[in-house]
Amino acid sequence: MSYRQIKWMILIVPSIIVGLWEFVRHQFLITYISMGLGNFMTPIILFVVSITLLYRLFAMLERVQNELNEERAQKAELVAREQLARELHDGIAQSLFLLSVKIDKAERRQQQNGTDLNLDELRKTVHEVNGYVRQSISNLKYPPAAGTGGQQTMRHRITQLVDEVQVRVELEWTLEDTEFTAKEQVELLACIREALVNAKKHASASQIAVLGEGSRDFWKVCIKDNGPGFGDSPYRDIRDKYGLKIMRERAEEMGWALTISSGDGMTQVMIEHREGTGSESTRIGR
Repeated sequence: MSYRQIKWMILIVPSIIVGLWEFVRHQFLITYISMGLGNFMTPIILFVVSITLLYRLFAMLERVQNELNEERAQKAELVAREQLARELHDGIAQSLFLLSVKIDKAERRQQQNGTDLNLDELRKTVHEVNGYVRQSISNLKYPPAAGTGGQQTMRHRITQLVDEVQVRVELEWTLEDTEFTAKEQVELLACIREALVNAKKHASASQIAVLGEGSRDFWKVCIKDNGPGFGDSPYRDIRDKYGLKIMRERAEEMGWALTISSGDGMTQVMIEHREGTGSESTRIGR
């Protein structure tokens, strides 16, 4: 039933019902129902009829309001995504491109001077970061696929990260998105990305497992791989790499416990959070 039909029914039906009631009462029920009782029943009948019709109208208005609020939220999210994508493109992406150009110039200058300087590793790193940034810009510019309610779930985003590393990954994710704030989702995804990239790039792992379970009060995320592991400290072994250090800083800032352990042909990165606890120090095990 349309909004117009309900509106006209609210205007017409109560009057018709009351008129019919008064006619029946005076013509057929006058000997059974007293005048006082009949007058008392008339507003009750009018109230019941009006509520019956208004309930459907209010339900329709509430549904329309919810749809409008959802549309506004999606529009605000798309505007924010466009703005962030533009900032990434105008800032980081162009800076990385300029850095790549400078590396090429530096290499040509070194070759002209006869100096043997290998910049391949630096160029490779810049290209990888540039690829990550451009992929992020693409994900921000284009809306999520249909059927996701206008928003990408944590599981969907982790699946995208898995596709990027191009390694066999077993994903077991039971955590609900509502258990995280927007900032927590961003920071947690960044930590998972770093763990996956490290497992692929530095550990040369062929198998990775990502586990996320728990509730709002206590949850944990574990990334395991079959890489060779590390020595006493992963930070010392990769002192020229800053990924794990940044991941440790992210965890400390959010008040999460970060545990990195290695042994028995397996390396494990564990991120845990218990409601009501403060920031915890990073633990490293063998």
